[in-house]
Amino acid sequence: MRVFDANISYEVSVYLNDYLKNITSFEMANQKMFEDFGIVDFFDSYLELETLKETISITHNIVSEPDRAEYGDFQTNKDLARKVALFLSNKLANPQIIIEPTCGKGNFIVASLSTFSNIEYVFGIEIYKPYIWETKFNIVEFYLNTPNHKKSNIFIIHCDVFDYDFKNLAKQFPEKELLIIGNPPWVTNAKLGSLNSSNLPKKTNFKNHSGLDAMTGKGNFDIAEFITLKMLELFQNIKGNILLLVKNSVIKNIVLDQKKNKYAVSEIEKYCIDSKKEFNVSVEASLLYGKLKSHPHDYCTEYNFYDNHKPILQFGWLMNKFVSNIGTYSNTKNIDGECPFVWRQGLKHDCSSIMELEKQNGHYVNGLNEAIKLEEDLVYGLLKSSDLKNSVINQTRKFTIVTQKKVGQETIYIRDEFPKTFQYLIDHQESFNSRKSSIYNNKPAFSIFGIGDYSFKPYKVAISGLYKTFHFTLILPQYSKPVMLDDTCYLLGFDKIEFAVYTLILLNSDVAMQFLQSVTFADAKRTFTKDVLMRIDLLALANLIDKNDVEIALQRLNKMYNFNLTFCLWDDFIEEMKPVNSGQIELFA
Repeated sequence: MRVFDANISYEVSVYLNDYLKNITSFEMANQKMFEDFGIVDFFDSYLELETLKETISITHNIVSEPDRAEYGDFQTNKDLARKVALFLSNKLANPQIIIEPTCGKGNFIVASLSTFSNIEYVFGIEIYKPYIWETKFNIVEFYLNTPNHKKSNIFIIHCDVFDYDFKNLAKQFPEKELLIIGNPPWVTNAKLGSLNSSNLPKKTNFKNHSGLDAMTGKGNFDIAEFITLKMLELFQNIKGNILLLVKNSVIKNIVLDQKKNKYAVSEIEKYCIDSKKEFNVSVEASLLYGKLKSHPHDYCTEYNFYDNHKPILQFGWLMNKFVSNIGTYSNTKNIDGECPFVWRQGLKHDCSSIMELEKQNGHYVNGLNEAIKLEEDLVYGLLKSSDLKNSVINQTRKFTIVTQKKVGQETIYIRDEFPKTFQYLIDHQESFNSRKSSIYNNKPAFSIFGIGDYSFKPYKVAISGLYKTFHFTLILPQYSKPVMLDDTCYLLGFDKIEFAVYTLILLNSDVAMQFLQSVTFADAKRTFTKDVLMRIDLLALANLIDKNDVEIALQRLNKMYNFNLTFCLWDDFIEEMKPVNSGQIELFA
């Protein structure tokens, strides 16, 4: 049965029907509900009281529940909530104050009430009104089944979590033991914005990213991360615990930022759950636990929630380096420094149906299945992440139009020098105008990003940012032209094939692989990023690896790919990587 679009059990509906039918004042009804169940302001108005009474007097009231998964709303089931509360009790938590910043249907609140005997106040905040009612009904059902259980003062508050005054709440109970618990939305601010959700923080670059980072990926953040950081900021100096169910990426970011934030939270722990089993979703999520009002820790110990006796690993800060596995990192820490060459991201155009082409019967065909004729000058082979499977690539399945040689270059030259290409671009002007990213604002027509002198280097060493394969690829020219990569790939460009091959051998070594495995996170959206790759000190790596092993690998590549490369430029390669007085060299900027 459903009331106010909220589920209500038969037991609760029967009870409320008998309990409220002779009550005509919602103030009196609220007083009775507080006395019996501890819920403050059960009804907001007389209209709500009358609506509830009328609805529960009707036995058949079935309304389908809306799917709120698109809002990142994955409600914690009762069994998992009970296990989480029991887990906390085993840590000797004995909270007097419970705060759940997005309480949903109230399963964590009910589990806490049934587990902890010392609770004086409960504060549950929720923006979705049907969940407010369902939480209240679930609390009523809990007390009906345990009538002798101690009553707490329970506030279930209909409010946007970003508007609620948690700061005032922190001031009210400075000496009480606190538990912050819950399951914040597993969604980003950009996703909620695209859904026209009202449950959004005020538009703010809360991590203070600057420039292009703020306009592109890094300006987008996880709502649960925002909420978690807010809870830590406001309640860090109150004795107690925090335990939130969030995506793994959120936990990584919390620990990453702890070096800077230094929130008074210790014993930071991650308890991996089976999201498919618990929520029927393919999202990597875990419980984030921390002890408040304690000496700041900037590392996290990872466990399996279902068998948490032995830690899996530790990640976090070690000697001012952020690593994904503290235990294995020590074996390769000597190459953790700064790459002497600058890693770059590939082309970004956000117009794949027009800019990415295939060749069929001698003609180029775009993503709209249009056969087109172009001058060859601006057409280059293109590789995407899924193409970087082999050790050496000299052919591409896709092509792309490269309209600029550097970011911001005027493109009017295309009209005069390449009229066929210009007409094709003009014919699809609307597709370019429809690109949503603000990076294209006030830029020349048909602009691209991730382009520079490095893009036109004949030899490249590249890796996919998306795939979890610790494997680098050598990319050779095609039709005497350099091959481009898309923006899911990262690359180093070289003028000499020997330098490219030496770099390939170093990066594909066991030492480099072990290092990358100790500083990358398998569940990250991008396993490899520029920041990670720039940590590989190729000079230190070259000095660490036995030169004979490099020579053997070179001979193997010569045999497999009919190269005729020697080691005669190795010393030049080493010299090229040595620092100069001006600081890091940007050979391929």
